Amino acid sequence: MFLSRRFGLLASTVLSSTLCAGLLGMSVAQAQQAVALDEISVTSPSPIQAPRAAPVADAAVPPGVLPVATNTFSPVTVVTQDQIARDQPRTLGDALFDRPGISGTSYAPGAASRPIIRGLDNARVRIQENGIVNGGVSDLGEDHAVPVNPLVADRIEVIRGPATLRYGSGAIGGVVSADNNRVPTFIPANGMQGQVTSGFSSVDNGRLGAATVDAGGDGVAVHADGYKTANDSYAIPGGIQRNSYNESQGGAVGISAIGDRGFVGISFSHYDAVYAIPGGVAEQDRTRLTPNQDRILSRGEYRPLDGPFEVIRYWAGYSVYRHNEVGIGDDGIEGVQAIFKNREAEGRLELQHVPVFTEFGKLTGALGFQSDRRVINTQLESFLPKTESRANAVYLFEELELRPGTRLQAAGRYEVDRLSSTAAQFPADYVPVDGQEPFQYARTRRFAPKSASIGALQDLPYGFVASLTGSYVERGPTGYELFSQGPHDATATFEIGNPNLKKERARTVEASIRRAEGPFRLDATGYFTRYTGFIYRNYTGLTCDDDFASCGVGTDNRQIVYQQQNATFYGAEIIGQYDLLPVGNGFAGIEAQFDFVRAQFDNGANVPRIPPYRVGGGVYLRADGWFARVNLLHAFSHDATAVYETPTPGYDDLRAELSYTKAVDPAVYGASAITLGVQGRNLLNDDIRNSTSFKKDEILLPGRNVRLFLTARF
Repeated sequence: MFLSRRFGLLASTVLSSTLCAGLLGMSVAQAQQAVALDEISVTSPSPIQAPRAAPVADAAVPPGVLPVATNTFSPVTVVTQDQIARDQPRTLGDALFDRPGISGTSYAPGAASRPIIRGLDNARVRIQENGIVNGGVSDLGEDHAVPVNPLVADRIEVIRGPATLRYGSGAIGGVVSADNNRVPTFIPANGMQGQVTSGFSSVDNGRLGAATVDAGGDGVAVHADGYKTANDSYAIPGGIQRNSYNESQGGAVGISAIGDRGFVGISFSHYDAVYAIPGGVAEQDRTRLTPNQDRILSRGEYRPLDGPFEVIRYWAGYSVYRHNEVGIGDDGIEGVQAIFKNREAEGRLELQHVPVFTEFGKLTGALGFQSDRRVINTQLESFLPKTESRANAVYLFEELELRPGTRLQAAGRYEVDRLSSTAAQFPADYVPVDGQEPFQYARTRRFAPKSASIGALQDLPYGFVASLTGSYVERGPTGYELFSQGPHDATATFEIGNPNLKKERARTVEASIRRAEGPFRLDATGYFTRYTGFIYRNYTGLTCDDDFASCGVGTDNRQIVYQQQNATFYGAEIIGQYDLLPVGNGFAGIEAQFDFVRAQFDNGANVPRIPPYRVGGGVYLRADGWFARVNLLHAFSHDATAVYETPTPGYDDLRAELSYTKAVDPAVYGASAITLGVQGRNLLNDDIRNSTSFKKDEILLPGRNVRLFLTARF
């Protein structure tokens, strides 16, 4: 089995016992009442969440309302299903790019844009779908797409702070979680529900369509979804960004058995895409990537009638991913230049104990176990030899409610990592000697990252909630940070790892104040993080061709080396809305946001690829089914650059939207609500360059864009 024998036996035992227990405890009548079983919220390390009778459709929530999570110890950015249907993002980076504290890599806009959280990305940001890691290779290079399409997501969440201890040291910067009902967790009240959305964008002749459907009865629930997108090369001020076309398609099916004491389910999904890389050598060589992935996911939970555990839950997933990098090679012939393969399995088991009443207050918590294995295999002009990584971990969350409105929390995680590959010994100055290639040898590294956090959450008058958290998190280096040793065609880099890297350590203090109720909604956070042994990619100033012997005289690839030094990050994220005037059955209001990240090494040098300071605001109106908004986001010029990094000019992104939602008779229209709208982005047709992108000097982000969208819910 791909999982370790021990974890495979554990997962099989849990799956079998959960299935049997769930089936034995089923109540068909209760299952038909659309009971959605309580689970540990991914937005908080808190293992307790109030039960809910059934999922509430986003259509019932007024559009444009800022979602604020106030019951969490750490800030959470939420993108609702309604917002996804209106924005119609094609990547997670697109979906989150303008949220406070979040940016994107924007390597291939609309196709390959991975979220950046507080200036951190790749190995420090975990991307998952339904609780299991996404299973692609987007962390290996910014040109690699994340095999998750947000069009079929019910919700996207970005989790920061101590809550990330639940998922692993690879989430030291945050977790991006796309959640949907691919493994069904409820039976719709009317036996069936779903959504269909479509849209067209002017900037790239973009076409898309997506549909989801959930159905069930008699204790069995099923799910199906599918999507397809296609876009030509997009327009920029004064022309076309050549070689920027893309298309994708995919879908999933899932089935679950649901009862009054538990559920167990499984799903299969497929992802398939082709997209081009604009700018520089990639554009000249007509480089394009062809990712595809097959993924199996299972999850379930069981609620015993008695005993020490209140709820037992598990998640398990396995994925097979591959992409070819196609383009014109050095011989002038078009063909496959590199192949990336990734097989990955992950499982997690959580045991939520019954509440314990102490003299200090009610104590709730959960004990968790996690195990995963990953094998990366690259061929042809690729920079990473075959690498295998394994990780096993145990974690614990405990929450003490001192009194209503006052909670304390402590969490800890212990992890054991092992990485095996082929290392290379390069000269100290990374300049070849007499044309010699580096000596290669087998190498295994082992790490035992340890992490802990504490936090306090306090309800305040007028609906405000304040939190203060502190955390210590360790992260072991990844395989590509240790063992990279060659050219990466799509990114035009020659990457050199360091097999002697040590663990990275982060100490963070974070304070937040939030308000979700009433006409004024606010989410504000400030943080300070001190890194010991921060791992980063450093440009050496040399260029190479396709072998190390060419470094210093080559022209195609920039030489980058993984190094470590201490660094300090601090910043703030603020967003708020105020319903100013009542209009019809709704309100007219104002909104504003501000965010910044400052990151420096101890020697005074700047950390590379940090987002700019941003400020924005606008007005909105929601009433009688209508929603209108005009908003301007200004990014300041970014001059706090690293060595060999160029300054980035600022930009203004003027955005506007007008939509109308109408409830209709399902018997007549086949739908319960229909939304029709138009949305504009970059209406000033400004030159937008993203300071966090390796492509910022070679490409512009899309110019003026007007998009039509239509969504029907049933």
